[in-house]
Amino acid sequence: MQSSNPVLNRSSAFAPGQGQAYPGAAPYGQPGAYGYGGSGMPPQYQGAPAASRPMTMDDVIVRTAATLGVVTVVAAIAWKAIPDTAVGPAFFAGMLAALAIGLVLSFARKVNPVLLMAYAVAEGVFLGIGSKFIANWVGDSGIIVQAVLATMVTAGLTLATYKYFAIKVTPKFTRMVIIGTMGFAGVVVINLLLSLFGVQTGIGGFGAMGLIFAAIGAGLAVFNLILDFDMIEQGVRHGAPQSEAWRAAFGLTVTLVWLYWNILRILAILRGGD
Repeated sequence: MQSSNPVLNRSSAFAPGQGQAYPGAAPYGQPGAYGYGGSGMPPQYQGAPAASRPMTMDDVIVRTAATLGVVTVVAAIAWKAIPDTAVGPAFFAGMLAALAIGLVLSFARKVNPVLLMAYAVAEGVFLGIGSKFIANWVGDSGIIVQAVLATMVTAGLTLATYKYFAIKVTPKFTRMVIIGTMGFAGVVVINLLLSLFGVQTGIGGFGAMGLIFAAIGAGLAVFNLILDFDMIEQGVRHGAPQSEAWRAAFGLTVTLVWLYWNILRILAILRGGD
């Protein structure tokens, strides 16, 4: 099953014929492979090369924590250190740098940890300045703590729901999330282009339209988390190489940052400006 997160479904490690399968594990896309059998699902990773230790869940957790840690530290520094006169340029520079590096990492055959940390730095600048703007608009910096806690709780509940209810990520569910995510991204790009010409749609604002759009974005982020959890679980189950833990960390960071940003916007809109 491929995740709708482009970070996770572009992995060269999740392709057939890459090394030996984990003992007792049927190759993805083959009969007996994680229950998909002959369902016509895209072939997936068959196992880590002989010279590589298989990826573990601990590998994913450690690397995700490291990446999110860099994002958090840089965001705090950007909040405190960047002067008001440079806020606008720094905000857009961080956003564009994160987008560019993110695209490179998404399509790379192997995620470079150094480049991933560069992405985390750019994302941190974007989030730090953006969060400060929203906190100032609301008039309460405590909203940032609330958004972070809400993001952690939402991600935890999503994981618990996925595991406890043994959610099966079906092809239909995957297609729906992919279409929804692509549509959401397309609207964001169009809205950005329109804003450059002075056309305001309200999608990125703090009104009713902004609230609806932020809620949709948060919902899509939750669905993407489910797909990402499923993809990572399968990678661990079938012996993806240890290096793929960096790709998993990148994918989770992308989704969690997206979830946080939309939750922050929802809280800010509901609170109203100072």
